[in-house]
Amino acid sequence: MDQVSLFDISGKVALVTGGGSGIGAMITETLVRAGCKVFIASRKIEACAKTAASLNDIGPGKVIPLQADLLTAAGTEALAEAVKKQTDRLDILVNNSGMTWGAKLEDFPRDKWDQVLTLNVTAVADLTRLLLPLLKTAGNKEDPARVINIGSVVGTRPMSNMAYSYAPSKAAVHHLTKMLSSELASQNILVNAIAPGPFESRMMAFVAENDALRKQQESAVPLGRFGRSDDITGMMLFLTSKASTYVTGAILPLDGGMSANP
Repeated sequence: MDQVSLFDISGKVALVTGGGSGIGAMITETLVRAGCKVFIASRKIEACAKTAASLNDIGPGKVIPLQADLLTAAGTEALAEAVKKQTDRLDILVNNSGMTWGAKLEDFPRDKWDQVLTLNVTAVADLTRLLLPLLKTAGNKEDPARVINIGSVVGTRPMSNMAYSYAPSKAAVHHLTKMLSSELASQNILVNAIAPGPFESRMMAFVAENDALRKQQESAVPLGRFGRSDDITGMMLFLTSKASTYVTGAILPLDGGMSANP
């Protein structure tokens, strides 16, 4: 196989949760420019619709925006049904939707533990379960279907920054990824996770838009910068193409070297 076709994912069908903003939008753009049909879903349909309109003008792939509240079982089920009505296969599932919360430990509210863990972990497992029939249909031994979970560098090392529920939720995503990779391998489904460091996103806006905080954050990254869209593109083209058919159960760092530091 030549090197160009090795990374060819044109014609594949994908779902990216939280695909309208931040890292999710970077992932969506990568897939659309590579010729995929991409469903994107978020509680805020306006963000998805705006991203879809912009990327559909670029192509050659297509974006279809959907509304979904993944904090509830009903919302997760509704998203799965909406996707099933529009396609009989799903080559790529990117579980990207997530939330965080920060407060001093003595002030940290119980409901923010529940919400963060529900969206960041439970919804990932539940949506994957609900979409298994479409993933099984799409995958084969030569080019398996892909589940890509978005974890975090804070799930690989203890860096709370008062986000007490977020860091454990991402560690759980990493562990769930390894469990599912073993269970789904025989069904021609690869399951991997990306563990990003700091990227410019809504979640990191309070740092990225503050010069002092940004410099402090960049100083903690061995490569000395925030992640960029091209960094996401390279990782996604690898994980969704035939280039990665022998990779499953991996937690791939995309953090400028942060996870290599003690």
